[in-house]
Amino acid sequence: MVETQHSVENFCFNRLPKGLQESLGSIYYAGKQVLDPLAENAIYVGDARDLLKQVAPNSIAVSVWSPPYFVGKSYEKHLSFDDWKNLLETVVANHFPIIKPGGFLVINIADILVFRDENMPKVQADAVQRKKVSLHREDILQVLSEKPHWKKDDLAQHFRCSEQTIDRRLNGNNARGGKYGTQSRVKIVGGLVEKWALKAGFYPYDRRIWVKDAAWENSRWTSLSYRAVDEFEYIYIFWKPGVTTYDRGRLSDTEWKTWGARGVWSFPSVRANDDHEAKFPIELPLRVIKLLSNKGDTVLDCFIGSGTTAIAALRMGRKYIGMELKPEYANLAKGNIRKVLNINVQNSIFDAA
Repeated sequence: MVETQHSVENFCFNRLPKGLQESLGSIYYAGKQVLDPLAENAIYVGDARDLLKQVAPNSIAVSVWSPPYFVGKSYEKHLSFDDWKNLLETVVANHFPIIKPGGFLVINIADILVFRDENMPKVQADAVQRKKVSLHREDILQVLSEKPHWKKDDLAQHFRCSEQTIDRRLNGNNARGGKYGTQSRVKIVGGLVEKWALKAGFYPYDRRIWVKDAAWENSRWTSLSYRAVDEFEYIYIFWKPGVTTYDRGRLSDTEWKTWGARGVWSFPSVRANDDHEAKFPIELPLRVIKLLSNKGDTVLDCFIGSGTTAIAALRMGRKYIGMELKPEYANLAKGNIRKVLNINVQNSIFDAA
């Protein structure tokens, strides 16, 4: 039975309909407590799957993070695709006890654009613009109509090309078996993330598209296909059942019009990943934190990296908890936070709303 004298953040639980009291009771009043829970405003080194179990239940207003994308970065090369899925599924599941009822889990992630699929047919593309010899099937057929006894070597000599080129133009570009390497395709990750979140108890609440700089340096591979340049990522927002504090006063009218109520967010990515391979710009966690939490709330990032989310939380007058597997990145985050904290408070970013 839930004790009716309890209230949570000016919310009287016993005023809920009895059915909701029964279904939400175990969420609002977590039975399992954590001895010596992780303190706020600190960075912890270790595996997020373990550290999340040490966070106090129902204490995190919003958790915002960007996990490894399974794109070959040095910090994820040890992961197989199954390892990667297990990591993210477990991290999502371990968030449910620690997010406040009515709070949010926010995941910034992108599709895997070059996903190697052994089951994909190995068909070689007919890349017209990349052909070294400007020769068409019709050209060969025209010559054969005049010299039907000619063989491939005769045609090759006439057109000054290889017999293989004659064979490919006449019989199709896959005459010798197509591609030998594993084909790649786009792997859509949204369905995976949704499945993991629903399994954990969260519900999809919203999603935003972050339009970033086009990855021009990595776009050459699209020259052999019609695939688009990489220039956007997803921000998936999941809700933990409970009463959500909705306050339009968190944002100005201009902020609501330009990004608060807009599904597409446009701002540049980090220009130089000189000290960390995969930074996201501070604008991303700033918007999430300001939109979905109140001053004094605790924000979590279980893949803290260079400390961007912690700095954004402090800037917005929130507390933070950061987690990082690699000690060198944890030290980097701590150093970046210390630099910001050393700024004169009266002239600093901490005067922000």
